[in-house]
Amino acid sequence: MTKKEELPVSHVPRAVRVASLLSEGEELSGDDDQGDEDEDDHAYEGIPNGGWHTSSLSSSLPSSLLIPELPPHPMDGLPGGSTPITPVIKAGWLDKNPPQGSYIYQKRWVRLDADHLRYFDSNKDAYSKRFISVACISRVAAIGDQKFEVITNNRTFAFRAESDAERKEWMQALQQAVAEQAARARQSSTYPLGVRGSELPDRAGSLELRGFKNKLYVAVVGDKVQLYKNLEEYHLGIGITFIDMSVGNVKEADRRSFDLTTPYRIFSFSAESELEKEQWLEAMQGAIAEALSTSEVAERIWAVAPNRFCADCGAAQPDWASINLCVVICKRCAGEHRGLGAGVSKVRSLKMDRKVWTETLIEALCAAVTTTDLAETQALLGCGAGVNCFSGDPEAPTPLALAEQAGQILQMEFLRNNRTTEVPRLDSVKPLEKHYSVVLPTVSHSGFLYKTASASKLLQDRRAREEFSRRWCVLSDGVLSYYENERAVTPNGEIRASEIVCLAVPPPDTHGFEHTFEVYTEGERLYLFGLESAELAREWVKCIAKAFTPPLAEDLLAWDFERLGRLPYKAGLSLQRAQEGWFSLTGSELRAVFPEGPCEEPLQLRKLQELSVQGDSENQVLVLVERRRTLYIQGERRLDFTGWLGAIQKAAASSGDTLSEQQLGDSDIPVIVYRCVDYITQCGLTSEGIYRKCGQTSKTQRLLESLRQDARSVRLKEGEQHVDDVSSALKRFLRDLPDGLFTRAQRLAWLDTSEIEDEEEKVSRYRELLARLPPVNRATAKALISHLYCVQCFSDTNQMNTHNLAIVFGPTLFQTDGQDYKAGRVVEDLISHYVVVFSVDEEELRKQKEEITAIVKMRVAGTASGTQHAGDFICTVYLEEKKADTEQHIKIPASMTAEELTLEILDRRNVGIRERDYWTCFEVNEREEAERPLHFAEKVLPILHGLGTDSYLVVKKHPSMEAMLLYLASHVGDTKHGMMKFREDRSLLGLGLPSGGFHDRYFILNSSCLRLYKEIRSHRPEKEWPVRSLKVYLGVKKKLRPPTCWGFTVVHETEKHEKQQWYLCCETQMELREWFATFLFVQHDGLVWPSEPSRVSRAVPEVRLGSVSLIPLRGSENEMRRSVAAFAADPLSLLRNV
Repeated sequence: MTKKEELPVSHVPRAVRVASLLSEGEELSGDDDQGDEDEDDHAYEGIPNGGWHTSSLSSSLPSSLLIPELPPHPMDGLPGGSTPITPVIKAGWLDKNPPQGSYIYQKRWVRLDADHLRYFDSNKDAYSKRFISVACISRVAAIGDQKFEVITNNRTFAFRAESDAERKEWMQALQQAVAEQAARARQSSTYPLGVRGSELPDRAGSLELRGFKNKLYVAVVGDKVQLYKNLEEYHLGIGITFIDMSVGNVKEADRRSFDLTTPYRIFSFSAESELEKEQWLEAMQGAIAEALSTSEVAERIWAVAPNRFCADCGAAQPDWASINLCVVICKRCAGEHRGLGAGVSKVRSLKMDRKVWTETLIEALCAAVTTTDLAETQALLGCGAGVNCFSGDPEAPTPLALAEQAGQILQMEFLRNNRTTEVPRLDSVKPLEKHYSVVLPTVSHSGFLYKTASASKLLQDRRAREEFSRRWCVLSDGVLSYYENERAVTPNGEIRASEIVCLAVPPPDTHGFEHTFEVYTEGERLYLFGLESAELAREWVKCIAKAFTPPLAEDLLAWDFERLGRLPYKAGLSLQRAQEGWFSLTGSELRAVFPEGPCEEPLQLRKLQELSVQGDSENQVLVLVERRRTLYIQGERRLDFTGWLGAIQKAAASSGDTLSEQQLGDSDIPVIVYRCVDYITQCGLTSEGIYRKCGQTSKTQRLLESLRQDARSVRLKEGEQHVDDVSSALKRFLRDLPDGLFTRAQRLAWLDTSEIEDEEEKVSRYRELLARLPPVNRATAKALISHLYCVQCFSDTNQMNTHNLAIVFGPTLFQTDGQDYKAGRVVEDLISHYVVVFSVDEEELRKQKEEITAIVKMRVAGTASGTQHAGDFICTVYLEEKKADTEQHIKIPASMTAEELTLEILDRRNVGIRERDYWTCFEVNEREEAERPLHFAEKVLPILHGLGTDSYLVVKKHPSMEAMLLYLASHVGDTKHGMMKFREDRSLLGLGLPSGGFHDRYFILNSSCLRLYKEIRSHRPEKEWPVRSLKVYLGVKKKLRPPTCWGFTVVHETEKHEKQQWYLCCETQMELREWFATFLFVQHDGLVWPSEPSRVSRAVPEVRLGSVSLIPLRGSENEMRRSVAAFAADPLSLLRNV
């Protein structure tokens, strides 16, 4: 006979507040001496609907949340997660008999599903008073009128129904649920917890619950947190309640406590130690993630029998996978795989990483255990085969290309996921390839540190002094351990040096302690330590840095860094594999050490030409472009990468008001000065009263603030900013400089020099003072005076001669507020003697004058578009194709040629020019569907001003240049004649041919003109055009229905600037190339391509950071490899496809 539940020792009447059922202040009274409940119900009646103190919750939440109207149960309608909502088999009101056998019954709402029998105070309660696992029910028996017993291994629960018929229904439902549970149990071979099923808890143990004397036994299982009276009842499967984490949220409360918050209740737990609290937090956060996941992908993958067990340990229903190794693994093994690094195993969740699981990847994971060819590929990869090796076939140079060519989709998916996989090798030649093979130096240090709880995200808010706990810390044998005090034997926690990925030193007084430092680990945790002593903090930082930095990167420790750590990066011409480099940030300098070489010249972050973040939020890449070098830094770990990204962006911005603290250009001139000077050069040289007139104060202030914040990203456009606003912003910036342009120390010397009567002596003295200025001040002074020299050249129009400019800029540059006339005399002298004082040679002066003349001429002619960016007509140029990630903003001075523009773009993108690479700048007209390769000596600025809204410039390889050069080399003479299909643009010409189609015409092209004849026998041409006034574009727009695809468009501009155009089509591609080559030959006196070897085929530049060649910015690896392989096999192979 099973023992009945025992009578409680005492009965104490008390009021029970049911916050989840009743309105605030409404109470139920329970009469315990009448036999209210069993012993467990007395002790835990408040869980969760008993006497818990929830005034703070009930007062802050509306009653609609406290009393959810979700029939038949509040939890049924909540958003589900990975575990499907278990359907309710039966629910209803039953009377429950107390364990002492009293005749007093309490009404309870009882719910039965396939796994649990639960009873509640009310049908609207969110959490049960008790639950019984169906698996632990041994039998169900009737015990009299309308009564029945639910009997477990050592407990009996008595219930009473309203009628015998209802009792029969309950008993049948229970017996059927028990039978089905037993059948399921027989099918399962794993029962680690006896009756409780096969799922191991992620975390289990005792926790204190606020308001109760005794600890509860808490288990985190899957997506639920289960509460038990003790460990014994946990094993018996008889619990108090469980919390669905799909509506839960956990957060730290204090040093050892944390809160589990749901819409119905706040559960406040306390752990034994801070370390244990962090482990509980991690387990519950994992349960939340599990609850919000989906099982659809997992069910499909488990459909294949071998995928139902972990590939490493054999655990059932593994819900993680390594997508590059094509194996499924359990949660514990997934942690081990993560420790190997993403280069060895790419771990993804079957239930949470929904975006990763494409149809092809699911098929690949399912087929990996059944498809022999895929298994063979896996074996080859495991033996060290290169995923990106050359296949021997120029058309499909890599295994991935071969798989694509053969249409093997699963092979393609497998190879694509293994492009960055690294097979660990015991290679003594390169011991620093990955951090796990690095032998770190032994460093020892100990002392007290103040520590906060670890965090999983960046610390945005200031941590108060009260949030720090004093800990005795010991750094020894590559482990940083922290103890409760110096006498403690067992550490509260430890950080292994091999797991540290970054060490950061925030500015003083960032947190409650004046000096702090942050430690980032591979497990995406951030540890904050603090001290009052700067010397002690510096010593700790030095020791920790030595402990986790390999000997290769020791040079980085010579500077007082703000951030130090390792990051994955890509370098060299090969993009197939990321390597691990060591970086340190000091001020605005980013130093790097790569495995192939020592620390080299640092990147000057304030001089970057581009700083951008590419990719999506899951796979971010930081792109840093300095002149002649480019660097990709990958965000493998989100936490420390986010910290690096913010620190680098901050370091690259202006950090103060002095000139040297601004963002700088190539010539050490602040970008603010660049932007303003170049905009006024473009739009304001002829503006009357330029610099004398003041702009609107509000607009000037807004513009100056945006320039100071990030001048590199500001683009000034005519029509959006008035020249007077820009000129006022420049003057205010120069006037507000704390040290001034000419520095406080030398200001009086400059002013005194203006009084020297002998001009030669005065100029010589100015040159001496100029040489004493700091480099940034000297470069800025030259740029500003050069600009003012250009402004006074147009004084007839703008009324601003040298004297007027000196009156304006004297007080501004010397900050005298007009009180000293000598300031104006200095500026007037510098403008008048600009060429001598600043050592301007004739060539530089000539280019400057050409540029200014071209700008003014175009504005007078009305050809300026009015939408150009500020600067030397900053233009957007694309590399290879028009896409957002290939655009490059570049300054176009008047003297720049198409060749110089092409080389500048290739240099910026770090693209090397190899033999037979004919990189050319093309003018593309999208409306006409035609493009024109610019001659290498052609000036770009006039073309830029003539571009319409549907035209742009793109730098790409000329596919036919080699064939044209071969034709010209073998062709005698400079003439060409033959038949072509001809059509005129009636909208422009109106000559009235019989139809609007193409007609055969005979053409003769010589060194002076292009003649059109009606037929070969004609003696007089119908039309004749001077050849040098023609622009020839490749292509004919499709709506004209050209008879062949080998056509070109000819545009002729008359002396009255009227444009006429014709369309011509050839019979073959070779014929088109011959005509186009002849046009270039006669228009440019036979010089079609630069004759100097250094310009025809420029060697790949030695662009390096450290000793590693840096990669092209957003370059296409496949295209690069195909081009190299094709040229190696057949130099003309690419040309034949054009």
